Amino acid sequence: MSNSIWRKKPLSAFEADVKNNQLKRVLGRWELTSLGIGAVIGGGIFVLTGIAANQFAGPALALSFVIAGIGCTFAALCYAEFASILPVEGSAYAYSYGTVGEFFAWFIGWNLILEYMMGATTVAVSWSGYLEKFLHLFNVHLPVWLVNDPVTAASKGYEGGFSCNLPAFLIAWVVTSVLVKGIKEASGANNIIVAIKTTAVIFVIVVGAFYVDPTNWTPFIPERVIDDAGQGHYGLQGVVTAASIIFFAYIGFDAVSTSAGEAKNPTKDVPFAIIASLVICTILYILVSLVLTGMVKFDQLDLKAPVAQAFADNGITWAVYIITIAALAGLTSVMLVMMYSQTRIFLGMAKDGLLPKSFFAAIHPTFKTPWKSTILVGFVVSCVAAFTPIDKVSELTSSGTLLAFAMICGAVWLLRVREPNIERPYKAPALPVIATLGILTNLYLMYNLRSDTIIAFFVWGALGVVIYFLYSRKTSNLNQE
Repeated sequence: MSNSIWRKKPLSAFEADVKNNQLKRVLGRWELTSLGIGAVIGGGIFVLTGIAANQFAGPALALSFVIAGIGCTFAALCYAEFASILPVEGSAYAYSYGTVGEFFAWFIGWNLILEYMMGATTVAVSWSGYLEKFLHLFNVHLPVWLVNDPVTAASKGYEGGFSCNLPAFLIAWVVTSVLVKGIKEASGANNIIVAIKTTAVIFVIVVGAFYVDPTNWTPFIPERVIDDAGQGHYGLQGVVTAASIIFFAYIGFDAVSTSAGEAKNPTKDVPFAIIASLVICTILYILVSLVLTGMVKFDQLDLKAPVAQAFADNGITWAVYIITIAALAGLTSVMLVMMYSQTRIFLGMAKDGLLPKSFFAAIHPTFKTPWKSTILVGFVVSCVAAFTPIDKVSELTSSGTLLAFAMICGAVWLLRVREPNIERPYKAPALPVIATLGILTNLYLMYNLRSDTIIAFFVWGALGVVIYFLYSRKTSNLNQE
């Protein structure tokens, strides 16, 4: 069994991890919920609404959020049950290791890098877009080569050679420095930011509703068209494709599960926070998408800062200041939670021997944080954000998220069958139905991603398989035993 790629980590080993936890347990129920909301509200509302409505769904973006929210609900219930059984860092990776097997767990952990690290990259680029919009309010215009990746800069007519997204690069290092210092400090800052941006989102809904022109919702589902690359836009297919893209906006709720190692009462509070953050954010998403597409014709929405631009186009200049500042704060908190979650997954994988322990499991003696992996994540996020177009990274992020959600739905069902007597502080209702719908919904949304995104995903997955067989399988704790 020690040589099998399906060997499982015993549940007793997870219990030992909980007892030997070196992280500080400082997060309560509402701090965890705030972390979830902090990750969810940001990229979806402030950025991807523009891309998804403009290029794929039109005013029917609200339906896309409903579809994505339903798919997330199935996964959230499964995550909640797992989190109550295995209150450890590692999220979907850890849950799969204890139920399905090592290779399955490794593959999920590998794809969670797409979810969290590339997700943080997308948000860093978005943050830069809103900073540029904020500076424009004061007639400050940074040069094109300083706020755009090479591809975007070239599309704007820049032919001067080198270019990079410097603001995106810098904000990644600001967040990294906060995370190295400690989660208590980061959580306190996140709570303040969440309050600011949630208030701003409600402000957008209430104030924006007065400027909605119902004619902008007609047609609600625009006629389907095919571009030169053979990709479809609008129509029902466009609505589903948009749901696949904005799925990125929902990844915050599972970030809650990565913080179980620092939760005061993880078996009860983590499931609560997962479901609460998802419900709150889904309602806000649907309302904002309706207001946004009602204020501005869908094909005129700005791709980088759609919410701020919508208010500017309607002459509500004073509101643009509020929205832009809230967006900057909100996107910062999204980056904070995503990068935090990535380091905790690396920590869990390193503890199991699948990644080098001396690096990924190194805990700072003073701050009690995995400081080496945090710096590595900051380095990768900052570099990719500086040189990569936002749409490419955001879709790749969604692919990793969708696969992880589908796998978790199957894994929790498998554990219910194999280990029916395990104590489950929280049990997902009608699990066979929930798990089946979760698997089918998430795989279907993944199938509807653009072909180049799917190809890139398979290349990434193949690289992960190679690393597993050349390194991780040999160094695994289970192999040593």
